[in-house]
Amino acid sequence: MSKLLVTGGAGFIGSNFVHHVMAHTDDQVVVLDKLTYAGNLASLEGLPENRYEFVKGDICDRELVDDLVSKVDTVVHFAAESHNDNSLNNPEPFITTNLYGTFSLLEAVRAHDKRYHHISTDEVYGDLELDDPDKFHETTPYKPSSPYSSSKAGSDHLVRAWARSFGVRATISNCSNNYGPRQHVEKFIPRQVTNVIDGIRPKLYGQGLNVRDWIHVDDHNSAVLRILEAGEIGETYLIGANGEKDNKTVIELILSEMGQPADAYDHVNDRPGHDMRYAIDSTKLRTELGWQPKYNNFETGLAATIEWYRANEGWWRPQKAAVEAKYAAQGQ
Repeated sequence: MSKLLVTGGAGFIGSNFVHHVMAHTDDQVVVLDKLTYAGNLASLEGLPENRYEFVKGDICDRELVDDLVSKVDTVVHFAAESHNDNSLNNPEPFITTNLYGTFSLLEAVRAHDKRYHHISTDEVYGDLELDDPDKFHETTPYKPSSPYSSSKAGSDHLVRAWARSFGVRATISNCSNNYGPRQHVEKFIPRQVTNVIDGIRPKLYGQGLNVRDWIHVDDHNSAVLRILEAGEIGETYLIGANGEKDNKTVIELILSEMGQPADAYDHVNDRPGHDMRYAIDSTKLRTELGWQPKYNNFETGLAATIEWYRANEGWWRPQKAAVEAKYAAQGQ
């Protein structure tokens, strides 16, 4: 039995990871979360009390982080400011949390010689042309295009530097776009799903030609667990499920799955610096660690996700009005 410190464990991917760990291991988990707007204690309901502890706090709090890291075996770092639109409006929290927060954790795992896994994003690689046959792989040069992706790129570089300079036992994973249960309704898929539930026409940025490589959050987290079990220290692994879809296709699939006309949506102005295409090559993860996704079919994972939001209105309803008011003020 191991004891994990999961930062950002009340957020979307982090909370699903905690549930995944509880279901597939005997490990104990300490969740550290600041509970910003993206954190939700309701996402952690139902966890076994004898294996789970919640601590409200900031990863930038060096004293708190050092104390928590000293009491666990492994740190899994999900905590991040992650919304691209927000980073364009106010970059400062992204620099503070994603860079200084990562530094705080690295210094603690360095001091106590703990295993560390760093969750990152494919957005650090920039974007690909729509007609480019290539995909991102572990040696793709970094080319971030937003304050968010730049801050995540910087945090990745910090991890590699601490691993090389100080021998920190670290691994990194860069993942494509996650979808699934417990995702904040400001994000693309849950926003459109909950709009349809509420009888609101979904919104599509620009012409919707931007391509994302979608992966169900459960598949992402099974990959992270596999990296913790068998990943080679110092290595980076890209996590993807061959789920490339353009935004127009995704919104039309949502409408069709929910019994609406596929064209029952409105176009809104595209956002500044909107990356065109992401695509992940997860060959290394699959061949070296034997990982395979459960949701090989995007439509199947999307249908399960829609059903979750239909069945869990009490989880997302408190967020919805404020999110739509914010987007309305931006003309989106």
